[in-house]
Amino acid sequence: MPESRMPASPVADEIARRIAQGAGRAPADLVIRGARLLDLVTGDLVPTDIAVCGDTIVGTYGTYAGARVIEAEGRVAVPGFIDTHLHIESSLITPHEFDRCVLPHGVTTAIWDPHELANVLGPAAFDYALACAAETVMDIRVQLSSCVPATDLETAGARIEAADLLAYRDHPRSLGLAEFMNFPGVVQADPGCLAKLAAFAGRHVDGHAPLLSGAGLNAYAAAGIRTDHEATSAAEALEKIRKGMTVLIREGSVSKDLHALAPLLTLATSPFLAFCTDDRNPLDIAEEGHLDHLIRTAIRLGVPPLAAYRAASLSAASAFGLTDRGMIAPGRRADIVLLDDLAACAVARVIAGGRPVEDALFAERPRTPAPGRGSVKAAPVTAADFAVPAGTGAETPVIGVVPGRIITEHRRLVLPARDGRSDCDLAQDVVKVAVVARHGAPGIGRGFVQGFGLTRGAIASSVGHDSHNLCIVGADDTDMALAVNRLIALQGGFVVAADGRILAELALPIAGLMSDLPFEAVRDALHPLREAARALGCTLPEPFLQVAFLPLPVIPHLKITDRGLVDVDRMAILSGW
Repeated sequence: MPESRMPASPVADEIARRIAQGAGRAPADLVIRGARLLDLVTGDLVPTDIAVCGDTIVGTYGTYAGARVIEAEGRVAVPGFIDTHLHIESSLITPHEFDRCVLPHGVTTAIWDPHELANVLGPAAFDYALACAAETVMDIRVQLSSCVPATDLETAGARIEAADLLAYRDHPRSLGLAEFMNFPGVVQADPGCLAKLAAFAGRHVDGHAPLLSGAGLNAYAAAGIRTDHEATSAAEALEKIRKGMTVLIREGSVSKDLHALAPLLTLATSPFLAFCTDDRNPLDIAEEGHLDHLIRTAIRLGVPPLAAYRAASLSAASAFGLTDRGMIAPGRRADIVLLDDLAACAVARVIAGGRPVEDALFAERPRTPAPGRGSVKAAPVTAADFAVPAGTGAETPVIGVVPGRIITEHRRLVLPARDGRSDCDLAQDVVKVAVVARHGAPGIGRGFVQGFGLTRGAIASSVGHDSHNLCIVGADDTDMALAVNRLIALQGGFVVAADGRILAELALPIAGLMSDLPFEAVRDALHPLREAARALGCTLPEPFLQVAFLPLPVIPHLKITDRGLVDVDRMAILSGW
């Protein structure tokens, strides 16, 4: 059939509208008038209007007429920011509240790995994530969690195999396979790992390979894994980008790698680097910002603004195959951020998918009910449950916390002992740490940790990456038991206890991970929790998420799960000490 006789279609009609508006034959749906566009090719600030048809940019580098006009008044226009790796549930709020919290900071695309929910709920986490992704104003894309559980050294609430993942592979909002945490399994060609990689061959596969280098990194990348967010030094990141990976520079509430990696982010390397937050809570977002915080911090550390904004948009889009965004250019998605100040990344206004972000836009959204209530199934504990038998050697393995990092050290210290039991040593800043299984099977792992600064009381959390058992750090066994039992009553959350009473708490009843309250309420509840932790002597700026990473047995070097202390370098449970 000749082209002139082809039947009309809604898609063809929309393309025709874009053509007409881009050519100036029809007024644009929206015009941003009088902006200074940051040219991601040259770094120039170019005065121009920006014309938008529906959700698509159709005109730049000129003047345009529009049905609706936003006066930019000389503000700088940059592409919407893309958070390349995060677990929305780790923000402690639902996706709809995350949308309302973060979009005003210029984050118009978020790539969500619902890994934490999946470890509690199994594939139901994907159903919820994909449903929410169709409802939010920001564009959420879902990476399917590849390692549930992350290892067999802990007790998770679910197990997801390749066949489970295949059911979601072709969903239009599914990008591919999320962080492949079992990097030893990949390097050793474990059959279960191979099955998942084969199922997603040709699709995007996220990496997770802390400190992996040399031949091991070659093997990991050769499996088709294209990104990594675990680089903690410029040398590590450089090797990874030289071997074809895109490194996602992470700056979250606990994991803070930006200062170490910023020297690597230059105009030459910016196509191979992007930004992510991984885990960032509403209080840190309120006090510092989100990706806007990463951008302004990078620039303050000497990164050229062009390199920083490329990493936040175009490089991120390219890494994940999102070729419809990342630039303010005709044919690209109309995700636009207007800035009062380029170097300070001072966000004045946001347009997401052609829609100006306003309160009314959030009010219009449907909301899928959150699953996972009643997920904390642990039995109550007593103080006696936290007794730590003395080891056979003179020295005791102790988890060494390094502020700002989720990598922990494997330290060996001489601790006091009596009646066959090891005890805390406050003079060495050593207190107890325990993990209580909460998915229905019994189990308590016990050990010691150094670096919290606690002199009394206990801090407990149902957020315990990745299986989300109950993790407790404390200087007093009775307070540790009190804090755990309160977590069970709350059905998850954060608790601070001392002297036989609860000092502060935050309930997280959705899978023991998320609040059902507005983000402002969660933000406000984190203040008294931090103050209560400081009253116990805690010296860490974000103690609760630091607690949450102590049970993560895929991050070196010493961790703890409900099955005991884990030597991550050997991927083995320590016994006998």
